[in-house]
Amino acid sequence: MTAAVVLLSGGLDSMVCAAIAREQGYSVIALTVDYNQRHRVELEAARRIAAAVADRHIVLPLDLRAFGGSALTDDIDVPKGGVGEGIPVTYVPARNTIFLSLALGLAEASGARDIFIGVNALDYSGYPDCRPEFIAGFERLANVATKAGVERDHFTIHAPLQHMSKAEIAREAQRLGLDAALSHSCYDPLADGRHCGRCDACRLRAKGFAEAGIADPTVYA
Repeated sequence: MTAAVVLLSGGLDSMVCAAIAREQGYSVIALTVDYNQRHRVELEAARRIAAAVADRHIVLPLDLRAFGGSALTDDIDVPKGGVGEGIPVTYVPARNTIFLSLALGLAEASGARDIFIGVNALDYSGYPDCRPEFIAGFERLANVATKAGVERDHFTIHAPLQHMSKAEIAREAQRLGLDAALSHSCYDPLADGRHCGRCDACRLRAKGFAEAGIADPTVYA
């Protein structure tokens, strides 16, 4: 079975992305980056999801709090006023570039040539590293920056949720038979692990289930 590296954050999107990779016949190597984010509960969600959909799971420590610059890695309040215009303070500088670079290294080392990432450019918070042009640009980079690439053993970056709405992603989770309750999306969860219900991620998650007409299994504060 051909292997694929899947970036698995613990959120609904990455869970659906991993399940799509498995459905397409790949052996799933799940990569979770523990970047010392404030929402640590997401890491436990990644472990639960990996147990259900992955053949191998790597949790890689990388302390991005040393850089800061985001409400997810610094002492900055997570916005709770609703999804707005512009790039919010929950953007982590160059996060998907960093994560894809790590996934690329793992893929080359393990012989995988397919990398899956659950980015979405419709219902999202406006992050620049979720756009189609970023994914296409990174794929070009991957194939000039690696031994495999220059030897024409090319990499493909898959973003199967790129043009889906959150409602479509919720329906896809249901079609794939996934337990969405295993996933966690909140940027600022309570100490007991409940979703805050007010951050961008919670609002987009709730909106997706509501618009899909699917019962939301999420426990909100």
